[in-house]
Amino acid sequence: MKSALRTFAIVACLALTGAVRLISAEGMITTHSAPSAMLGHDIDYLVYRPSDCVEDGSVRYPVLYLLHGRGDKMGAWTGIKTDLDKLILAGRIPPVLAVMPDAPSSRRASYYVDSLFRGNGRLPSGEAVEQAIVHDLVAHIDATLPTRAERGSRCIAGYSMGGYGAMRYALAHPETFGAAIILSPAVYVPLPPSDSSTREFGAFGSGIEPFVDGIYIAKNYLALLPAFAAKGLPLTAFIGTGDDESASPDQGSAIHDIDYEAHTLYSRLRRIPGINVQLRVIDGGHNWHTWGPLFSEGVEYVFRRLEPSSASR
Repeated sequence: MKSALRTFAIVACLALTGAVRLISAEGMITTHSAPSAMLGHDIDYLVYRPSDCVEDGSVRYPVLYLLHGRGDKMGAWTGIKTDLDKLILAGRIPPVLAVMPDAPSSRRASYYVDSLFRGNGRLPSGEAVEQAIVHDLVAHIDATLPTRAERGSRCIAGYSMGGYGAMRYALAHPETFGAAIILSPAVYVPLPPSDSSTREFGAFGSGIEPFVDGIYIAKNYLALLPAFAAKGLPLTAFIGTGDDESASPDQGSAIHDIDYEAHTLYSRLRRIPGINVQLRVIDGGHNWHTWGPLFSEGVEYVFRRLEPSSASR
């Protein structure tokens, strides 16, 4: 007890004299907006900054881009602040910035793709969400925050609809993102089931048709793999799902259960040269009781393998 008190007194004394700097465990989340030429309006987003974040550019940070699920808003991700604080303080991941964009397009069912749907009286037209995030938002973040502006320091993550977006961006834009955390992904192959919201709101539509089979197939991951492989860029991917995800009562539709689709995605990605992928299945359903611990494991996994250039370290 005396030893512990003596250690506390020494640390307190050193702190008062400026000999050491005590580190706070608390990061901070703030609200911002970015102009988007692709959308013709701003993108709202939240930013997590780690404790003691240095804003003058003398320290550069890797960035997590976090995509929310269908019907949710950017604030759905704020619960991971405590997890990031703990992981950073424990030295299990480096100090990171986390950007949480809002995706209100197509009634919050944009699936993070560029939509060709022009509305039909019942539904509003879609927007170029993918180009807005991958180009406008990423460029804005690199221009306004102390980021490491390179693929080896960027990770894209998402759950459900956001899991689809994270998977697509990692494969379609490997020059921008070097890692992906894909949670309970809605990545139905070859086509989504008839009752899926993927078909309802125009993300994969054209003209007045809210869903076109060929557009969906062209944007899904099977169509992306050949071009990804040809670029020869490495990718670190973490796929996570719960063992209690909703199950279709129709046995013939079991291939579209999200846990089944997650396994299929993993099986296909692990066969692509350059992709280092892991799959985790934990006890849980389609909710944050599952996504929270999977995100923590996933972010630790990818940051052990992301390789920023020597110039940015």
